[in-house]
Amino acid sequence: MGMYKECPQKYKFRYVHMLPELPKYYFAFGTALHEVMEYIYNPANPAFPTLQEALACLQNYWSKTSFEQKGYASAEKEAQGLEEGRRIITAYYGKYGNSLVHPLSVEMKSTLDIDGLSLVSILDRIDYLGDGRIKILDYKTGKTVQREPDQLMMYQKVAENSPAVLHLVQKLDPKVKEVKVQTLSFYHLPSLQELSFERGSDKEMYEFWQKVLGVADNIRAGRFDPAPEENKCRWCDYHNICPVFTGKEYDGPSGWGAKIPDVPPPAYDPFNSKTPSSAVERQAPVPAAKTEPEILSDKIDRLGEALQQERRLRQEIIALMDKLGYKRHFGSKFRAELTQRMKLEFADKQKTIDTLRALQLLAKTLVPTQKSIEALLADPAVSAQAKTQLRALVQEKKEIDLEITEAE
Repeated sequence: MGMYKECPQKYKFRYVHMLPELPKYYFAFGTALHEVMEYIYNPANPAFPTLQEALACLQNYWSKTSFEQKGYASAEKEAQGLEEGRRIITAYYGKYGNSLVHPLSVEMKSTLDIDGLSLVSILDRIDYLGDGRIKILDYKTGKTVQREPDQLMMYQKVAENSPAVLHLVQKLDPKVKEVKVQTLSFYHLPSLQELSFERGSDKEMYEFWQKVLGVADNIRAGRFDPAPEENKCRWCDYHNICPVFTGKEYDGPSGWGAKIPDVPPPAYDPFNSKTPSSAVERQAPVPAAKTEPEILSDKIDRLGEALQQERRLRQEIIALMDKLGYKRHFGSKFRAELTQRMKLEFADKQKTIDTLRALQLLAKTLVPTQKSIEALLADPAVSAQAKTQLRALVQEKKEIDLEITEAE
């Protein structure tokens, strides 16, 4: 589904013509770490492997393919990847080595037939929480990790409807009649950080499933219109055979065992205004101009993605500056400075309102907020006894903020 949403034409190359993409080093790296995590947590093994055994597992798996087969540019880059893998596994054992617990399953391949679809999902790890509740954990090995709603909801849909998952749970807890996903987590192995998300609501799951059924209908109907974008097309393995650039439908090798033909880049580039006129004559049909509502939707998506990227960068900069003990640091153009303040949080808002009413201070605040309570604590007209009672109702929490300004 993800590839079809990215570009229907790319999906057609991959799953209709069955042309595999070129190897990518980040996929090879991620697969190797998944292999080690499966080895560590395999429920079939009564004893957990030692760190040295886990590192040997990584080495053995890594040695099965060359750097070219993994997608690395050189043997040196491949060696750096292996060393990073060793660092991650060593750090993982340093954090969890003495507290490893067997999960319900690891790398479980589940096939689910539902609504005319046959879904195949691989669930990295499932933990049983009791009373039919499970936690699904997905390992991530990229530079950053963020919430991916479609992936999370697909996991939830499969796990809660899969007879295989229910069977596993019932082996531990025979009374269970249905499985419910309580927690969905991404575990970022490079940073040893876990990000947990709430299960999708009934409304979210319904809307998600309608999208899935819509994609399935489009695939069955053979709708594979290209969705060209400059950055996506530039790095796409199918660039040289894509009708957006060649001006004609692909008619080359297809089926199991076929590979992307080694053909020269097409002369026509719709993103390059300097394309020779002879190539323009052979160009693919120009997509219809977008309507203003479509342009608005694109701009909203771009802004949303930019804001998500900003939040991620802020969190990463704050974490790294905190680790290094920096209060201020400079880039080549901008300066970053950390500021911190104590934030008041209410453990029980209703109790706070009742106390304010009893102290005859509610009229001064109307609604208890951080600023209004701080004002009362600083008000000389409020008695010391009343301030003591108010302080007992709030907790002080350190809040760190990041300010970015142009370097002078």
